[in-house]
Amino acid sequence: MPEASLRDRRQALLERVDLIGSSFCSAYSAEADAWLVGLAERASGGDHHHLALLAVGGYGRGELCPFSDLDVVLIHRGHRDIARLADAIWYPIWDQGVHLDHSVRRPAEVLEAAGDDLRVALGLLDARMVWGDPKVAEPLIADAVEAWRHDLGGRWLADLAAQMLERRRNQGDVAFLLEPDLKEGHGGLRDANVLRAVSAYAPLLGDYVDLASLAGATEVLTRARVELHRSAGRELDRLLLQDQDHVAAALGYADADALMADVAQAGRRIAWVSEDAWRRQRFWEPQRRRPRRGRRRRPDRPEPTPAGPGHALGEGAGGQGEVEPGIVILGGEVALTPAAAVGEDSSLTWRVAAVAAERELPIARGAIHRLSDKVPPPPEPWPVETRQALVRALLAGKPAVDALESLDEQGLLSRLLPEWQAVRNKPQRNAYHRFTVDRHLLEAATNAAALADRVERPDLLVIGTLLHDIGKGYPGDHTAAGVPLVEQMAVRMGFSAPEVDTLVRMVSQHLLLPDVATRRDLDDPATVSRVAELAGDPATLHLLAALTEADSLATGPAAWGSWKAGLVAELTERTEAHLTGARAAHSRGWVTDEHRAVMREVRAADGSAVVLEPPRVVVAAHDRRGLLASVAGVLALHGFDVRSADVSSEDGVAVEIFTVEIIRGLWPDSARLRADLAAVLAGRLVLTDHLAAKAAAYAGARRLSSAHPFGTLVTFDNEASASSTVMEVRAPDELGLLHRVTDALFTCDLDVVSARVSTIGSEVVDAFYVRTAAGTKLSDASAMGRVQAAVRAAVGDRG
Repeated sequence: MPEASLRDRRQALLERVDLIGSSFCSAYSAEADAWLVGLAERASGGDHHHLALLAVGGYGRGELCPFSDLDVVLIHRGHRDIARLADAIWYPIWDQGVHLDHSVRRPAEVLEAAGDDLRVALGLLDARMVWGDPKVAEPLIADAVEAWRHDLGGRWLADLAAQMLERRRNQGDVAFLLEPDLKEGHGGLRDANVLRAVSAYAPLLGDYVDLASLAGATEVLTRARVELHRSAGRELDRLLLQDQDHVAAALGYADADALMADVAQAGRRIAWVSEDAWRRQRFWEPQRRRPRRGRRRRPDRPEPTPAGPGHALGEGAGGQGEVEPGIVILGGEVALTPAAAVGEDSSLTWRVAAVAAERELPIARGAIHRLSDKVPPPPEPWPVETRQALVRALLAGKPAVDALESLDEQGLLSRLLPEWQAVRNKPQRNAYHRFTVDRHLLEAATNAAALADRVERPDLLVIGTLLHDIGKGYPGDHTAAGVPLVEQMAVRMGFSAPEVDTLVRMVSQHLLLPDVATRRDLDDPATVSRVAELAGDPATLHLLAALTEADSLATGPAAWGSWKAGLVAELTERTEAHLTGARAAHSRGWVTDEHRAVMREVRAADGSAVVLEPPRVVVAAHDRRGLLASVAGVLALHGFDVRSADVSSEDGVAVEIFTVEIIRGLWPDSARLRADLAAVLAGRLVLTDHLAAKAAAYAGARRLSSAHPFGTLVTFDNEASASSTVMEVRAPDELGLLHRVTDALFTCDLDVVSARVSTIGSEVVDAFYVRTAAGTKLSDASAMGRVQAAVRAAVGDRG
């Protein structure tokens, strides 16, 4: 019976659902060993004299994930036919469709490569013989480890530190991202392996940081990575949203939220230990030795320095004495004095975070552990000094994120703010948000600190922003859940009754400005009047405006841009004018004299006109029913993403002003737009066919961007406008959606006065101001039912 191929061996293991995590990796590594031994035996004719095949890197450690590379080195001592032998091993591996990272070297060449290539040096630390002559393999492995301990570890230390920082910049944090890279992200498997390598060079490292605590965290990430490979059928290290439910089910989690919470906690643990290690570098790094004889430093390689990430944070050997009661700067870290009133001063924890953020220094681990051991919950209500210390930390801005995360790692935030526990590590499983809820709140609050000069009460701004999504840790609508929580938290913090009311209003209305700005007609007096009523006063309005910007910036790149920022600013300005009795400027979407000039040209030429005024497209044409649907379809064909549409008509000529974004490529030429529009209006170009073809071309590029996508929802509001019915359509975003919906409204004999389009990840909320052919609101229930059915059919929802 022929020997099973490596591919078949792997498939047999993949079909064993009991093999997960490191157990799978060990089993697959063993199968790969057995298969390679047979392969090498046949290739060498059974003669392994002066030959050895080494497994290095992850394969050497026995951590072979389903679709990981086989990382091997063929060692020889002057074999006459080494090229033929190597090919006889490599080609069958390639035939299996297994990725191979290979090299063929003499022992001296291996050690030389380790001195020139960090990756080679790291791989050799985990080298083991798979096949061959132990007299070749064992001395080389011992020499490689010895070289690392006495020379190469020190030489490469600065590079390891720099690579960690670069991975964090490029890949972000495993703990806080919607779709983390389990291997390369900060707090991922690569960081854990680097610490193993550093400890091989510096045995004292284990005396200063808790390396043993990494085992559970790496197993969590390894299990997720193995199942990700198994599910995807290929090497994939980024845990995408579309894969999280399947991975969670395979690993026995209640749901993907539970999986991602465990991944977040594992990433936090690895990142915490890794950052701790680099901060303490001066304690564990061995005294520098001279390079061993015969190993000259390459002239292009700078002298290594003990400058790990901690050094870049201002680490030094000296202290500065007590900077405020109970707090001292020692060795470039914020520490506690021996006499610090840890169990008595409820402001101390927040003051430690404030000093760390203001000076951009890390908090000493000893201080954090001491606080964790002895700090009780603060008294109720908080003393004013305690509340002010928290505000002070948040107002320090971005550096406060790391300081507060350090406290959170040891559970201090949940002890001081018990409601925090419910949002800790909680994922937001849609592409609109990039962070877990807890990290989002910290990011938003520190964003708000940069906007403090725009508001009358900076303290309320940062506290309200910190708590605006606290309800996401609880069942039901997060705003409704958050309001009573914030009220009780604000009372407990010692805020006065009017201040509590303001914080509650901030949370209850934190979506007011972005929702209204992007979904309502700002020229309709009812819009501004409603916002003014809900905001209450100019001071609260300013707080809401700053909160909106801070929240949006922390949400993700799709949540804040010039279009949305402009609309929110305009709404804020108009609302403030309403509240103070001042006069507000007209909307920028208002028909101008320049637009009327274009309309006159259309009357004279009996055609249509297209004017590009980035970010707006102005279209003027003879008024006709269905014109908005036609123009929307042409814009979709040309790659425009419509954000708003204002429609007006004077003396038989309509002008439609679209605010747009273009996602790919450059703005098209207006002549092409005009030509396509003319072809559509003349019936020479069938939009339905062209849009369908374009949508099909892009269909394969779309992927899941929300764990809980909503279907189509059509609602009507006759209170939001004095003269029109506001119809909202919530649906998955698709190419040509605005065209299809407006065409459905046309077939229902409705006139669209204006439209607003708001995109949330891969879903949209389109608001249309509509009137009947008689110019009235849509008030008949049966008519609303017919419109609803027509719109749902146009979207493609038959439910």
